[in-house]
Formats: sequence, C-alpha cells, structure tokens
Amino acid sequence: MMFKRISLLAGSALICLAFAFSYQQPNVSDKATTGTPTVKLTPVERFVFKSFVDCNLSEVWVGDKFTIFPGKYGEDPVWGPSNNLKYASGTTVDEVIATPEAGFTVPKLPPNVAPGKPGLHGAIWFESIHQDAGDKSGNTLYALYHNENYPATLPYNAKTHKGYKNQKWPEGLRGSETASAVCRIGIMRSTDGGKSWVNRGIFLEDEQPRMILKPNNTAINFAGGTGDPSAIANGKYLYLFYGEYGYPATYTASAYNPKKEWSGQCISIARILLSDLNSPEGKAKRWDGKGFNAPYNGVGKPVASLQISQSAGGGPASSPTAKYYWGPSVSWNVYHNCWVMTMAKAEGPSWKGSSVYVSFNKNRNLGEGNNSQQWSKPQLLASKPGHTIWYPSLQPISTEANSVNKLSSIRTSQFARLFYKDNDNDKNDYVSEYLVEFVK
Repeated sequence: MMFKRISLLAGSALICLAFAFSYQQPNVSDKATTGTPTVKLTPVERFVFKSFVDCNLSEVWVGDKFTIFPGKYGEDPVWGPSNNLKYASGTTVDEVIATPEAGFTVPKLPPNVAPGKPGLHGAIWFESIHQDAGDKSGNTLYALYHNENYPATLPYNAKTHKGYKNQKWPEGLRGSETASAVCRIGIMRSTDGGKSWVNRGIFLEDEQPRMILKPNNTAINFAGGTGDPSAIANGKYLYLFYGEYGYPATYTASAYNPKKEWSGQCISIARILLSDLNSPEGKAKRWDGKGFNAPYNGVGKPVASLQISQSAGGGPASSPTAKYYWGPSVSWNVYHNCWVMTMAKAEGPSWKGSSVYVSFNKNRNLGEGNNSQQWSKPQLLASKPGHTIWYPSLQPISTEANSVNKLSSIRTSQFARLFYKDNDNDKNDYVSEYLVEFVK
C-alpha cells in the first residue's frame, strides 16, 4: 500500500528539500522546544482524496473510528444548492481517505430557513471539529463551520442591523451578474458522533458597515467577513484562527483607504470559553492588539508576523493584485511540542496562488500575554507554479495515527502528509504529493 511505502521512505536515507525556520523566543515559562526546527519535504506517490473537498479537511477520532466531514451543504444562489456535506469513518486513516464518494453518509443537518427568519442561512462547510473532553464516549462534537451568504439569502434587517444591503455590491465568482458572498463562522453541535447536528449560532461575523463595496472591491472574492476557521483547544478556551476580509472601520467609498484595509486583514485569532460553545452567540472575543478584548462582531487586529508587508506586495483583500496569506490550518505537534500553521498565499483575484507556507509558535500556553501572536514569519513549504493551491493541511499517516494517540489535522507528530486542493485540473483534486518530516 502507498502508506506503507511512505513509512519506509520516512525511515530511509533520502535526498530531501530542507527548510530551516527561525522563531521569536517565547517566554521561558512556556518554552516548549529549543533550537531551530527543521522541516523536510519529500515528494511521494500522488494520493488523491476520493470525495469532494472545498475547505479545510476536518476530522476526529470517535471511539476507535477516524471520521472526516468534507463537503458543502445549503443554499447558494451563485453555485446552486448542495447536499454534499457528508462523513466517512474507518479504523485507519488510509481506509477513510481512500473511501469513494459513494461510501460517504449524509448526516442529519438543520434546514435552511426563509430570508428574514431566525435560523440557518446560506451554505456551510465544516472546517474544524472540536471534541468535548467532558464526554468520555467521544460522541459530543462541535463543528466550526464556514458560512456564506448574500443579500438574497440574508437581506438587511433595519431592526436587528443583521444582513446585507444589495447596494453597490461587488461582483461574484461567476461574472458581473452574480454577487460576492460574505463569510462568517458558526458552530453546530452533535451528541451522536456526527450523525446529526444542531445549529448553535454564529461565532464571528463582520456586519454591513464593514462590507467593502464598489468601486473599491474588485478582487472577485468576498464583500467582507470572517472565514475558513481552524480551531484548537488550549486551557479553558477554544482558539479560532481565521481569515479576515472586512474593513477595519465603517466603510465609505469616499473615505476608503487601501492601506487601512490592509492593516486590519490577514490571519486573525479569536477565542471563546469552552463552556460557552453550546450557546456561543456574542461571547467570542477577538484579539485587539493588546488582548482578547474586541467583540465577536468588532474590529480586531491580525497576527502581524503573518501579514505581507506592502513593500513586498502585500495589500488589501479587495484588490485583485494584492498578496496575503489565508486559509490557516493549525495543529499541535507532539514531536516538537509546538504549534504549526500551514496556509495558502493569494497573489491574484479569487485567491489565485500556487504556494503553501508554514509558520510556528513555540508557546504552549496561548493565553499568557501575547503568546498567541508569536508566530514565526511564514516560510515557503511547497510550490506548484501555474497551479492554484487552496486549503493546505497536515494529515496523519496510518502508521502513527490511531484511537490512542488521536493524531489528526489538529494533532500531528514527526511525520505527516501535506494535502491541498489543486484547482488546476478537471476534478479539482484534494491531493497529497509530499511527505513532511519534522526534524529536531
């Protein structure tokens, strides 16, 4: 089998591409590792995920079953409705990732409600799964979902100030007759290991005053919002890493400033008490530059080390020529005892970009001081010139992953496989072409 071959390769003397990363020194009390970590990237036989993936691949061990939740569900006036958010389980990672699409099961999900009514609006993607440690059965799960809406699915309500106004709205992904989406992040809960889900509400969102409209928004991506979450538990909090696309103030075309927009965008962090996950609305806090003080719908500060400077081509997400990192996937690496983040790099309209980057944070405790912000400058991990690469993540290999050590996309070890969505073929494959080795 391919993964047996990978295991053998990992233990052999190989010619590898090696990348050395330097870090900002963490607080001594939280120091996890010493020295400069090294990552080796080895090309391996191409392995294609057999089902549809269009987001961070979320998974969890439920008992002795490795369970994944790829796909999309809900209403979408641009691309059409979808019922492709499914799950598959197995006793090994190999078995599950190799499951054909026909072998996936559709979970019970809450229906979309009509515009103007409370409930689930728009389409959703499960991008990160948190397992409630208090449930010894492992069946209580929280799905952090990416949610996309439009003025048609979530029209503006003058009483609640929720929703979006269909005025000077930027162009969508399928041409001038379509609208850009707004992304936000919500939470669903399952008590049966992912077979059925109940919507618990919105975790983070940017509202109408922060939408970036015509004539300034020409990137053909989002009108604004928060999206593509990756969540990890640390202490008594769930930390959420996400992409920020809103304007960091009230937007007006006359006062629009691209530098100001850039200053509030890129990969950001928010957190919520684990005890609030069942009723999350209004309870999350964003990092504001000094602490987790900004409200769930307020203006926060992105991780400064993960922003691309304007002198290096960095710029606002509403520009079709700006460069920025997006789509974070965060894991705790048990071999190096540090946090690892992979991300894509946008370099053109509609998230056009061909490279994967990696960053590290050596502070075990993300809640102390500004530890959560101390990420190393992203370094190139892999590149496929001429391709468009989205949603990179580290996935475990079966020789190391099991229901005891629970390796997954949020808990990695010495070896992992780099997966990403390659948009430059007929199938838009979610594929692994490299083995990643963490070296001390």
